[in-house]
Amino acid sequence: MRYRYNPRCGCARCRAHGFMGPAVLITLGVLFLLDQVVHVYWMEFGRTWPALLIVIGLVMFLQHNALATGHVPREYMGMPPAQPVSQWQQPQPQQWHPPVVTPPPAPEAGPFTEGGKPEVPNG
Repeated sequence: MRYRYNPRCGCARCRAHGFMGPAVLITLGVLFLLDQVVHVYWMEFGRTWPALLIVIGLVMFLQHNALATGHVPREYMGMPPAQPVSQWQQPQPQQWHPPVVTPPPAPEAGPFTEGGKPEVPNG
C-alpha cells in the first residue's frame, strides 16, 4: 500500500508533512535578515539562496523517513467521502458500510486424479 498523507492521523510522517511551509519561510527570513544586517560579500542573498534548496531537501528527507507506525489510512476514517449536492437537489441520507475485508486464500489441495482419489507416488 502506498502512503497517503492524512490530516487526521497522528503518526510522525503525517505530522512532518506540515513542516515544509514554516521551514521555507523561516529560511527565507533568515537569509533576507542576513542580507540586510551583515554587509559581507559572501552573505548576500544572491549567494546564499542555495541554503533554501538545502532546507527544502532536508525537510523532504525527514518527511519520507519519519515512522509511519500507527498511520490511519484516508479510506478508513469512519465517514464516507462527501458527495457534492446541487442547490436543486435535496441531500439524501447515506448509510455508511464498513470496508469489506477479503479473507485469506484457502490452502492448496493435494494432487487428485480423474477418479477423485489422491495420487500416490510409487516408491
